Amino acid sequence: MRMRRSVLILLLFLLFIIEDTILPWLIPNAWEMRIIPDLVFIVILFVTVYHHRHTALILGLSFGMLHDVVFYGRILGAHSFAMGLSAYLIGLIFQIPRAPLPLMMTVVLLGSLLEDSMLFAIYSVFNLSKEPYNWALLHHMLPTMLFHFAIGLLLYIPLRRQLELLKKETRKEEAA
Repeated sequence: MRMRRSVLILLLFLLFIIEDTILPWLIPNAWEMRIIPDLVFIVILFVTVYHHRHTALILGLSFGMLHDVVFYGRILGAHSFAMGLSAYLIGLIFQIPRAPLPLMMTVVLLGSLLEDSMLFAIYSVFNLSKEPYNWALLHHMLPTMLFHFAIGLLLYIPLRRQLELLKKETRKEEAA
């Protein structure tokens, strides 16, 4: 049981490192300031649907704080709050044991939009964002949503299998 949880956390750390080291080379220069790859958040959305929303909340808070400290030093806690709360809210809406591909891709799109909208609201409150919401939606949020959709398609089958195994082991442990 603990082995699968450790593998999940190591996978999240690996994706966190890939976000800043490999993905900037793969994203074209014209899209570099528009697409904000957040591979960790995509996996957290899978955790909230296939495992449990409380686990996703804790992972979102901790890895969001890691994002805040490493990448975004303007406001500590903004990404932590947005990742944790959006993962929890998505988990409240979509807690389905065997979510099919179209539903999971809808979750990825809605989760990405919700997180980016929360971040926009936080940055607007503290006057860090001067653009209106419709401009940010068109120039930043939609390209990021499409990128997250593509990554979600690539990760769907392996993540779903691993998270279903983790859920089965959790049930066996609770029954024992």
